[in-house]
Amino acid sequence: MSRKRISRRVFLGATAAAVAPMVLPQGVLAAPGRPGANDRIVIGQIGTGGMGRYHLGRLRDQIAVICDVDNNQLAEAMKTARPETQTCKDYRRILDRNDLDAVLITAPDHWHGVMAVQACEAGKDVYVEKPSSVTVEEGRAMVEAARRYGRIVQVGSQGRSMPNAWRICSYLRNGELGNVSRVECWHYENPVGGDPAKNGPAPDHLDWDLWLGPARWVPYNPDRVHFNFRWFLEFGGGQVRDRGAHVLSLASWFLGLDEKGPVRVTAVGEPPHEGMYDCPTTMEVTWEFKDPDLTIVWKQPGDAPEGTEAKFGAVYYGDKGSLTVGGGDGGGLVSGADAYEPPAGSAPVYRSPGHHEDWFECIKSRQRPIMDIAPAHNVAKLCIMANLAYRLGRPLDWDHASERFINDEQANRMLGNSGRGPWHI
Repeated sequence: MSRKRISRRVFLGATAAAVAPMVLPQGVLAAPGRPGANDRIVIGQIGTGGMGRYHLGRLRDQIAVICDVDNNQLAEAMKTARPETQTCKDYRRILDRNDLDAVLITAPDHWHGVMAVQACEAGKDVYVEKPSSVTVEEGRAMVEAARRYGRIVQVGSQGRSMPNAWRICSYLRNGELGNVSRVECWHYENPVGGDPAKNGPAPDHLDWDLWLGPARWVPYNPDRVHFNFRWFLEFGGGQVRDRGAHVLSLASWFLGLDEKGPVRVTAVGEPPHEGMYDCPTTMEVTWEFKDPDLTIVWKQPGDAPEGTEAKFGAVYYGDKGSLTVGGGDGGGLVSGADAYEPPAGSAPVYRSPGHHEDWFECIKSRQRPIMDIAPAHNVAKLCIMANLAYRLGRPLDWDHASERFINDEQANRMLGNSGRGPWHI
């Protein structure tokens, strides 16, 4: 895969003085591959809306600089940040600083790949929100960059770090359901909305060109930015890529699929009949696996099992019974295995101390985190393939080893994109 590195230093040469270096006590900052004094990891955050605000609240004492293309978002974020926290609009200023150990990427999905690859090149460890990428080629570049530059990359599928996740994983891996051959996921529909009549000039507080970045140019519309980017296939990809990344991350971890892939994916859906959003309102996806034989189904909408109040989740069917797992993101996990204690001598399952905490420990130890970029890429591929099968209107056969579709060059051409302007992987 060809890669073109963006010259941040050339771009910023004329404006470098605009961001003064942060002055810290000697020994606080980390040498490459090591935490600083008192294990303090100094972070630059890119993106301050949505989940970005949550992370900022949790990690405010370690975040030295925040970045956003929207000045209004920055101003709102500063109400949470420390008064001395610095701000900038262009994320490349963060990557060029030598006083930061790591970056937290909470920008919209279409930026994850470019930013994470460049952060690895700049010698920074990375926490990037899920889903890890919007194309398969982007995700592969992220894995390769993490390995080439020896970086720790944690992806924000925090379900694996929830307290009940360890018990559920232990329950399933210890064979309490026997051989699991089917997983049925349920979720509610994608919304319909967006008014094309609102297309027009971007407000002065927003750098629209930088918000778009590697995506193709489209006119500014307030119904396209911030939270609403999720409902466009090229930016977010709908529920199957948003919450689906959580539900499928758990299934992959529970069932030992982190290094495996399906052989076929089929997807059907009902496109919206009004508005700007282009993600299918309803959607049903089937992923077929071999070795082991397993079928995972995503139903949108799907019916939650009786007695389950969770708005989304999955039912695991084995030859000894079934297990319902409700939730998967910040709302927690609820299942019939919540009180399970693994028997003596059972295979150990890693128990995360928390998603941020796991990331910090791995930055110190240089071990791979619980949602390392490689399994996160594997999960993101499932979501990406689902949308491609829907868009093309036919089943797609997949070769996991080569990360290519079998005998379908049209589908293979959709595994990556060319980027826009200087924004390339």
